[in-house]
Amino acid sequence: MDFSLIEKKWQTKWEEGKAFAVSEKGKKFYCLEMFPYPSGSGLHMGHALNYTIGDIYARYKRMCGYSVLYPMGYDSFGLPAENAAIKAGGHPKTFTHEAIRNFIRQQKDLGLSYDWSRMLSTCEPEYYRWNQYLFLQFYKHGLVYRKKAPVNWCPLCDTVLANEQVHNGKCWRHKEIDVETKELEQWFLQTTKYADELYESIDALDWPDRIKVMQKNWIGKSEGLEIDFSLENSATVLTAYTTRCDTVYSVTFLVLAPEHLLCKKLVEGTEYEREYHSLLEKIKKQSSLERTAESEEKFGCFLGNYALHPLTGERLPIYAADFVLLYGTGIVMADAHDQRDYDFALKYKIPLKFVISPDGNPFDVLSYGKAFLDDGILFDSGKFSGMYNRDALAKIADFLVEEGCARKVTHYKLRDWLISRQRYWGTPIPFVYCASCGLVPLPEDQLPVLLPEDVTFGKGNPLLTNYSFVHTHCPSCGGKARRETDTMDTFFDSSWYFLRCCDPQNEREAFDSKKVRFWMPVDQYIGGAEHACMHLIYARFFTKALRDLGYLSFDEPFTRLFNQGMLHGDDGFVMSKSRGNVVLPEEISQKYGIDTARLFLVSVASPDKDVQWSDQGIEGTYRFTKKVMQYFEKINFKETDKRNLSKLHKLIRDLTKDIEEMKYNLVIIKLRDFFDNLNSTSLSREDMKKFVQLLSPFAPHLSEELWEKLGGKGFCSLSSWPQANISLIDENLEYEERFLEDTRKDIYTLLKLVKKDPQRIVLFVSPSWKYAFFKHFKEVFKDDREIGSLIVKTVIKGHEKEIAQLIPRLLKDSSKIPEYLLGVTREFSVLDAAKSSLSKEFGVLVEVYKADDVKENKAQMAMPGKVSIFIL
Repeated sequence: MDFSLIEKKWQTKWEEGKAFAVSEKGKKFYCLEMFPYPSGSGLHMGHALNYTIGDIYARYKRMCGYSVLYPMGYDSFGLPAENAAIKAGGHPKTFTHEAIRNFIRQQKDLGLSYDWSRMLSTCEPEYYRWNQYLFLQFYKHGLVYRKKAPVNWCPLCDTVLANEQVHNGKCWRHKEIDVETKELEQWFLQTTKYADELYESIDALDWPDRIKVMQKNWIGKSEGLEIDFSLENSATVLTAYTTRCDTVYSVTFLVLAPEHLLCKKLVEGTEYEREYHSLLEKIKKQSSLERTAESEEKFGCFLGNYALHPLTGERLPIYAADFVLLYGTGIVMADAHDQRDYDFALKYKIPLKFVISPDGNPFDVLSYGKAFLDDGILFDSGKFSGMYNRDALAKIADFLVEEGCARKVTHYKLRDWLISRQRYWGTPIPFVYCASCGLVPLPEDQLPVLLPEDVTFGKGNPLLTNYSFVHTHCPSCGGKARRETDTMDTFFDSSWYFLRCCDPQNEREAFDSKKVRFWMPVDQYIGGAEHACMHLIYARFFTKALRDLGYLSFDEPFTRLFNQGMLHGDDGFVMSKSRGNVVLPEEISQKYGIDTARLFLVSVASPDKDVQWSDQGIEGTYRFTKKVMQYFEKINFKETDKRNLSKLHKLIRDLTKDIEEMKYNLVIIKLRDFFDNLNSTSLSREDMKKFVQLLSPFAPHLSEELWEKLGGKGFCSLSSWPQANISLIDENLEYEERFLEDTRKDIYTLLKLVKKDPQRIVLFVSPSWKYAFFKHFKEVFKDDREIGSLIVKTVIKGHEKEIAQLIPRLLKDSSKIPEYLLGVTREFSVLDAAKSSLSKEFGVLVEVYKADDVKENKAQMAMPGKVSIFIL
């Protein structure tokens, strides 16, 4: 069966019919995946999993009557494309355009229902012009500024690296190159202005809990005190941040983050200067986690100066140490009530003292042997001695503020966003430097500042090699000026692309506010958890900033977030080209059909869990798709009976709920179970159409083909999602099938045990009193677990003894409580109707009786849902 012909047929028809083009009408649904970086290696089945998850949901919502915006774009600027092009001896623009063309071809082959008329690419002037425009708006409103800042610098890339691009002190791309620290004038976005709102609004997001926790930790809100310590014999003040001012009387030294600008000033000219610079080199090779972990050995050095305690006047030595980060003020007061401080002090022979003990009595630090971390009673703490330390916290804080040496503050780990990149393949920053006017923003009518193509790649920023780009005129005075050659961090591009997708062809503005009001916020966003603390925070910041600038009327960009799992290759590792374990969509499509791949990818596990690729698994799915197609070649329609109507409408009800919750694996199981049942029964033509519609989001090409065979009008993809008629669902029909199947299994089990050829099989349905008992017992059992009480509440006259014996067994093993209660009449009728087929199956006469109609004692042992079986 040539599935590839079917795929091409319907992909062509969808494109010619503009099946998935959308307009601002009706009730909207905006489904969006985090747009991809178009690498030259193209897509593998791991990418196909991600896009299939989104496509299924978009197709389902479209069939539910929504006007669905499901666009695709490409995050096409960035250093990887620049480096790949240089390595291949080409130009980043050529490399990127070829990669995008390949991505589009592969994505269309997957049958993804994007509105391709809305496709965007961030490396096109039509897009990055609006990067520049928004940058200028932020600048006008004080959200953009420049300052000197220490940055990570790779001498081989000749560019700034983000912290995340530094691995063990080496460049992420050049693992043999040590990263240096430089101070450069850099462009920043003032993300910290929104730190509190970004933090406080996290709880209201319908996002995975782990992502919300990661964002909270990244923003890092904490409330405490800034306490001033005077530098000895100087007007300089060292301000330490603490959330534990109850230990202020135990402070014996101060510690600064080695990167703190004050360190260099304090240590300069002292005998400790060389040791300090060695420390700076050391921390470049450490991650934040390594630096702050209590289990790691602490390193530091004395900075040759002392500070004065604001309450006691004691001299406190000042150190730099690797375990202190540039958080808060980058300065901490150190004492014996923190294990890292304690370990550091012992290593560098710094005096320590306690001010908290269990009973308020002083005790020796060294004899205790470790930091005292518990709460307790204060001592040697001035007028606060004798108080419980937690009760004293607020009082000590107030006292320090009254003394004029402290302030109550809220601090965040979140830093302003450094967006300068000294590289070529990015958005040019729309500023010039004029000898007369200084730093000058370009007028909006001079946008876009086009990225020149004629540049030389090698060492340093390629933009500096284009004379006509660098040398320009000042828009203010007309004099000679030098153009800014920094480009923007590509996270700027991805922080608002979801807005541009609402109006991608607009040449007059970044987006039409009316269209954005219609589509935004994104109803379902899909992407990896690795973007929790950069892209998602930046996108939230952009949304809030643009709201305050009057462009938007909502607070959050993404209503609901879904993190997909990762696809692992047959070697057990995440599928990637570098590991050589990728499976290509083209290969799978040619061999099995892409619908087979789509079905397999979402059938193995819930889409938020990791999936293992399996050749055997896709072979099994292929057999299913072939069976479906073959079934429709010889189908004979007839009126759908009551049982199949119940099954069909239960399927519609359950699948609708499962798809809404993205439990696609459960959907595939239920679809396959329902289809397997069709081998012995049939549906009407109209009901068979409903089955095809349920299959459509998962296997769209096959469904279109079957829909056409069934005489369906238009595209199946655009037909209306079936509605479950609850009145047609009879749950007991499902229980009847389970009851019959359980009985068959019990007969087989018993035949194996007796090890003889039977002459007759007799089945006895449970006595009627047991159904009445269990019905009452299940109600009472919800709230009562006492044997005596249960016996009294469920007693049935004439069966007191049996119930008294039965209830203890049920309490000991609740699995013996029947899940369902069909009743005597229904159980008997099910078995009576099946006794002919059972007789054929087992090759002997099968008889069925009610236990109420016989005096045989063993017949009375039957239970609801579990018959007594006699092999004669």
